Amino acid sequence: MAKRKQPEGKAASDSESDSERSLVDVDFEFFDPNPDIDFLALKRLITQLFQADAQLLPVHDLADLILSQPLVGSTVKCDGRESDPFAFLTALNLHVHKERPSIKALTAYLLEKSSADPTLHSKLQTLLGPNSQTHVGFVFSERLINMPVQIMPHMYRMLADEIQWALDDNEPYDFKYLILVSRIYRLTAEEAAELHASAPRTKRQKQSEPPQGAGVYPFHPEDDIIRKFAAHTVDYTFTHAQPREADSFGLDTGGRVMLIPASRLRDIGAALAEAFPQPS
Repeated sequence: MAKRKQPEGKAASDSESDSERSLVDVDFEFFDPNPDIDFLALKRLITQLFQADAQLLPVHDLADLILSQPLVGSTVKCDGRESDPFAFLTALNLHVHKERPSIKALTAYLLEKSSADPTLHSKLQTLLGPNSQTHVGFVFSERLINMPVQIMPHMYRMLADEIQWALDDNEPYDFKYLILVSRIYRLTAEEAAELHASAPRTKRQKQSEPPQGAGVYPFHPEDDIIRKFAAHTVDYTFTHAQPREADSFGLDTGGRVMLIPASRLRDIGAALAEAFPQPS
């Protein structure tokens, strides 16, 4: 079912020059996950999130599990309910589904990738161990790269509402912590300078500023806001990342694991709404 329509977004046309880009009105609509339509698109977005490491996970089972709980989580579409989603946000209970093949694989992946931070690794071993009774939610969040960040405050607000409604119905969403995996990229000083020089200059403010120097950056600008609410954060290298040489083409990508107290979910939505207001 449709949830609500996003106020019109603005997208720049690639055919225009940097200084004279035209703007196109686009309506975004929020829907519950649809098992009849969304399976293949969700598989693609999950694969995009984990990149080459998606081969370590039963992506089809993760998509099935997401679609099995249509009343928690949202998709964003532009052409009605029957079209493919361009973004999705949901939360899976890792304790309730711990015997699913996909959740076993995901848990093993999280433990492996958190090993670079002994404190986080120990915490996850306790939370996700076989004897744990703690309910931990895994937050799946991914979207196509050209989707505006302004959809994210609405999605996080709706997720908080839906989790509360599920709790009111005695459903198992009483999370103690949330785990969020996102994508990052690493830049050398030379790469950062090249990206900054090539960044488009328009009269409209862009979603995020181009990188200013060498360092680690999120693919999605909201991750910098969400990170402020995390109890622990660790960046990691993909297991199946291609070896990079000095003249390698493309970005040096990786992943990020954030462990967030579930009580901060509404605060995240409010912070995102303040950081990324609707265009006037």
